[in-house]
Amino acid sequence: MFKDGRWIGPILDQHMHLDRNNRYLEAVNEFVIAGGTAINLVHKPNFSKLPVSLSEYRSVYEETLEMAREVRDKFEISVSVILGPHPVAWENQIHTLGLEESTSLHIQAVKLALEYISLGDAVCLGEVGRPHYPVDEKTWAASNELLLEIMRLANEAKTSVQLHVEDNGEKTYSDLAKICDESGLPRHFAIRHYAPADITQEFTHGLSATVSVGKGSISKIVECIGKSNSFWGMETDYLDDPRRPGAVLGPKTIPKRTHQLSKELIDNGYSEAEVSEILTNIHFTWPNEIYS
Repeated sequence: MFKDGRWIGPILDQHMHLDRNNRYLEAVNEFVIAGGTAINLVHKPNFSKLPVSLSEYRSVYEETLEMAREVRDKFEISVSVILGPHPVAWENQIHTLGLEESTSLHIQAVKLALEYISLGDAVCLGEVGRPHYPVDEKTWAASNELLLEIMRLANEAKTSVQLHVEDNGEKTYSDLAKICDESGLPRHFAIRHYAPADITQEFTHGLSATVSVGKGSISKIVECIGKSNSFWGMETDYLDDPRRPGAVLGPKTIPKRTHQLSKELIDNGYSEAEVSEILTNIHFTWPNEIYS
C-alpha cells in the first residue's frame, strides 16, 4: 500500500512496554504521529516490587490489560497484549524465595497468563525465557528445565511465546530449536525477542524473530531477506523508563525503520508490489499467524 511512493499500510511494533508512571500515552502519541498503527504491549515487571503470590500477578496483569484498553480508546490503534513472568524476575527471586518457591510461582504465573490468552485478553505468552547474563551452572540448568516446561504448557495451549534470552548468536537459536522440538512447540511459535538482524534460515533455525532495529539493522535485513523462510518483524523493546533513555529504541523507531527498509529494498531493485508484500507480511500477515 503505497501512496506517492510512501508506505501507508500497517506498521506494528511487536515489543513495547508502557508505564503509567512515566511517558505512557505521550510515548504512544509519538508512535502514532510517526505513522504507527499497532503495538504489542508486553507486560512490564516492576523489579523493585516483584509479585510474590498469584493474586499479585493477577493484579499486575490486569494493570497491563487496562493500559491496553486505554490506549485503544484514546488512539484507535490495534493493541495486542503479551503476558507472562519475566525470567529475570525468576532468577532474582531465587535469592529471596529459594529456587523451588520461585520456580513454583513462575509456573503459576505462566498458567495464569495462559488463562488470559484462552479468554482472548492476550495473544502470546511472554516475555519468558532464561537469564541473558551469566549465572551459576545450577541456575542455568534450572532455567532450561523451566523453559522446557513453559514451552510444553504453551504447546498444550496452542499459543506462541516471546522469548527473552542471551545474545550468543546462532548458538542461542540452535539451543532454543532443540527445546522447542523436545517440548512439541512448533519452532515458528517461539519468537526470539530483541533479535539480531540476521534473519537467514541458517541463523534462526526456523524460529520467529522480532528484530531490534537499531542503526545498521536495515542494511543487514536487506542483505539477508532473500535467504529467510522464517517469520520476523520489528521491535523497539521501548522500556518507558526515563532512568534508561538510551537502553533501547524510541517510540518513533519502527515507522522510521519501515520507511528506511522500503527505500533500501526499492534501491536494490524490488518493485513497489514486492515491497508491499514484504511490509504487509512483517506488519500484518505474519503477526496474525504467530499471535493467537
